[in-house]
Amino acid sequence: MVDKWIEISQLINQKLRREATSCDYEVGLLTTYRTIGRCSLFLKAESPRELDHALDICRQKDIEVAVIGNGSNLLISDDGFEGLVIKLGSGFEEAKIIEGHAYVGGAAKLPVVARSTSSKGLTGFEWAVGVPGTIGGAVKMNAGGHGSDMKASIKSVDVLDTKTSLTHTLYPNDLLFGYRQSSISRNQLVINAVLKLSEGNPEESSEVIREIVRWRLENQPGGQNAGSVFTNPKDKSAGRLIEDSGCKGMRVGSAEVSTKHANFIQADVGGKAQDIRDLMELVRDSVYSKFGIVLNAETEMIGFD
Repeated sequence: MVDKWIEISQLINQKLRREATSCDYEVGLLTTYRTIGRCSLFLKAESPRELDHALDICRQKDIEVAVIGNGSNLLISDDGFEGLVIKLGSGFEEAKIIEGHAYVGGAAKLPVVARSTSSKGLTGFEWAVGVPGTIGGAVKMNAGGHGSDMKASIKSVDVLDTKTSLTHTLYPNDLLFGYRQSSISRNQLVINAVLKLSEGNPEESSEVIREIVRWRLENQPGGQNAGSVFTNPKDKSAGRLIEDSGCKGMRVGSAEVSTKHANFIQADVGGKAQDIRDLMELVRDSVYSKFGIVLNAETEMIGFD
């Protein structure tokens, strides 16, 4: 089995003309939980060409592929992922402003886009300054906060099908945005997005950003977490339901419900993904037992049954 991954690694490296891949890679450390899960093979694709070549080889060899962004809202099994994990590199991080629109790559980090657009006199994306994700992941889950979300800004997205390498342009009506969801499937990858923003005042936007950063520092924990674990049920706060169920500070092994914000789970250094998953289930059961409400997780799972 090891020889198989060495062979695939060599094929990709030859096609990309550089030593681009790593076998038995600690990919869990690339998530914001920084857990111990590994993957059979890892590639940081620096351009669309590299991405296409790697996907082509994986199709030929029937290799499972998972593409990750900034690793937030992501949990990788301690048993690892048998396949190729691709992280989008610098070639997918470009952000440029043209006539009131922001043209951004799928790997562009939300805080960077929020600050760059506001500094150039555009408003409407300030809310994203405190979200530790990328444009691609944010579109997929319709990320949001502080009264707005991706749906409010998206004009179009270019989506790559990892099974076929075909690219399609999707518009808001195609994306079927809902609360923390869209029509983007697991084998679809957002490689570019166009944001339609409004003319604003850089000084006023800067003040909004400072206030958002201040609020998050005061109300949300730092450290190894993936942000909000569960989506808010209609007209309810998941954090309040979890706290009122007596789960604040609850611990399973290396994972603990934050004592600062109950809808966050903190992972210890060297923590285990299974502890986090077990704690999520314990919290979900506790809330259902007390309130009869089923909490839905925001977290994407890779490598779990």
